[in-house]
Amino acid sequence: MFLSCKQGKTRMDKTITSSFVIPTEVAEAHTGEVAEFLYQRLVLPRRKTVENIQRTTFNHEHTLSFRLKDLKGKWHVDTAIKIGKTIEVNMVPSNEAVPPSEVLDELKDDIFITVHLFEEQLRRKTIYFAWVEGIKIIPEKAPFRKKRIFDKILFGNMIFLFIIFIVFSVFLFVLLEPFVGIYVPLVLVGVQFLIVLVAAKIIARGADWTITEQNPNVHVLSYKVPPEENWIFREKLSKDVLMKIKTEIYQETLARGKPIDCQTAQQVFSNYGLACIPENMSTKIINVYKLVKTVAEKFEIPIPKIVVSNTVIPNAAATGPSPRHGMVLITTGLLVQLKEEELLAVIGHEFSHLIGRDPLILFGLTATEYLFRFYFIWPIILVYDVLYFYLYFLLALSVIYFIAKFFEARADLVSAIRMGTPQVLAGALRKIGFKRLRLEKAKAFRFQTWVGLDPHPPIYFRIDRLEKLQPTVNVKYPLLRSIKDCINGFFASF
Repeated sequence: MFLSCKQGKTRMDKTITSSFVIPTEVAEAHTGEVAEFLYQRLVLPRRKTVENIQRTTFNHEHTLSFRLKDLKGKWHVDTAIKIGKTIEVNMVPSNEAVPPSEVLDELKDDIFITVHLFEEQLRRKTIYFAWVEGIKIIPEKAPFRKKRIFDKILFGNMIFLFIIFIVFSVFLFVLLEPFVGIYVPLVLVGVQFLIVLVAAKIIARGADWTITEQNPNVHVLSYKVPPEENWIFREKLSKDVLMKIKTEIYQETLARGKPIDCQTAQQVFSNYGLACIPENMSTKIINVYKLVKTVAEKFEIPIPKIVVSNTVIPNAAATGPSPRHGMVLITTGLLVQLKEEELLAVIGHEFSHLIGRDPLILFGLTATEYLFRFYFIWPIILVYDVLYFYLYFLLALSVIYFIAKFFEARADLVSAIRMGTPQVLAGALRKIGFKRLRLEKAKAFRFQTWVGLDPHPPIYFRIDRLEKLQPTVNVKYPLLRSIKDCINGFFASF
């Protein structure tokens, strides 16, 4: 779902009318549920500031309209949300006294987040199957708690892996100290450097499929289970049964040189006593190799190794010591949720890390801190209290993660410049980060995201920054610009 906005000023009253469209993956059969969800989650919580609520239906299109009013009576905003194949929103302020950022932007974000909450609930009731031709069929992986550490290694720009290594270095030090003495830290940093050099191969081994020019496609089938069939699917669809269904669909289609189709999928489901509504089933073919190749041409670098992880987590990652020896990982969750232009923008973000050699820079940052801590800080702290060591370590980690935010912000900026689609990247970030965006509506949480142990700047900051960029923007020094923007964003969070 990509958010596109058009704003214009009327000459009569100089107020700003805000209109935007939210393309949605919701089928026509569920538009009424979307209208009800918006009413319950968006309108009712504002009952003290909302009036003139109307709900109408015409030709399967549902319209929810209301007036958001100022409690002091200085202004109001008439809002209409039309829910059909897309969700069309029109917000008309009564006069220029309406605060754009505090009212219009917040209402726009709330509408977007509410729609996405509904879609997430729908995805939880959706069965997804993904295949790559000629490669072993594997089950889809859900984001279980036991996967979180591996997910952080995959998607944390290697910082989390560095931190794990530093923690284990304490134990390695005890083992190696009798052999190499005071040079133990240098040996450990050398080992860590080797890990960085082969990180692409390590992560590729943890992925599920390798994408090549000869085998470029990921095939996806989805079935949204209607409420009346939920209990049937819960009773009959164990992991083993789902795997059998997935294997049979593959054998009846791709194994025979035929594309995945809904008719075949329905027949296989019926073999297990499950009836499927055709309108709720859809298929999708994503040429992942072509997507990555398109971005590589924009960045004028060789095509890196491409791997796919069959997990519902929507994410992507890149690592490697250089663009020529790089690796890009994409999850099937990302392929399902994003449109092609959004995928290109997100892959562009990951390519920005490759051309900037961010993995090597972050390694240099963490390695320098580690050696400084061992050879300079630790001898001083031994004279005083060990508590100071923990305080220093926490401060050092916070600084490292804050510096890492500069490189993430630069990756956004470079992707926007090279791909020429900053608005599209902002829309993709809204999709995959809407939960975080919801939390960041609280200003206290915004400050926490800046100082927390997360290499990414807050989502609200990244989206706002991208939406203000022009498609033809050209920045001479993206890193310096990103450092400045991050520092300004940090102080603005107070």
